[in-house]
Amino acid sequence: MEYLADLVTTVPEGTSPSKVDELRAAEAVRAADLAKAGNLVRLWRPPLGPGEWHSIGLFRAADETELHKILASLPLHIWMRSPLRR
Repeated sequence: MEYLADLVTTVPEGTSPSKVDELRAAEAVRAADLAKAGNLVRLWRPPLGPGEWHSIGLFRAADETELHKILASLPLHIWMRSPLRR
């Protein structure tokens, strides 16, 4: 099944720039792994204002339980909220 996830990431105030850079680099690696595995079909990054992070991802998963595991595997998930659509 395919799921469209609207991922909004909000970095908590006071987070060090080095921590943000570290997690963003790890996020890119994990996204590439998910794409190779066929779980991440497409990723869009709409234009944003200053300080905004927003991605829209088309994911493939057997069910919502697997999808939540996939999203939880993303390093930035600790700062994300994601209303899902089928």
